[in-house]
Amino acid sequence: MEPLDFGGLPEGALLLVDSAPIIYFLEGHPKFAPRFKPLFEAHGAGRLRFAVTTITIAEVLTGPLQAADHALARRYRAILESWQPIALDVDIAESAAKLRASLRLKLADAVQAASALTINAAALVTHDRDFSRVRSLRIIR
Repeated sequence: MEPLDFGGLPEGALLLVDSAPIIYFLEGHPKFAPRFKPLFEAHGAGRLRFAVTTITIAEVLTGPLQAADHALARRYRAILESWQPIALDVDIAESAAKLRASLRLKLADAVQAASALTINAAALVTHDRDFSRVRSLRIIR
């Protein structure tokens, strides 16, 4: 698998990170975690800032909660809350609806893209191909 291309981002760029890259990295997915690891290392070194939607928080916490690992869920939540959480509000909901109508995105994907656009994120980091139709936002995949 080719390396993740996040070159050209300015120092301190704000990225909205979708659920899958976070889950792959936190759970050490053997195939996909190495692809996203440099991004998380850049964040850890202070070169990038992360934002996450409340949808991402729900998706990331689901695995530990299904496994009844409440301590792990608390650790994941603390990590996610230390980034910039983006709550779904009426403006983001309307923007997501427009993206769904024009690009036929799934609701969760439309909310991710609308959130990234609302916060003026430099890019949205994902592992989902559905975002290829979003032309108004840099997609790092």
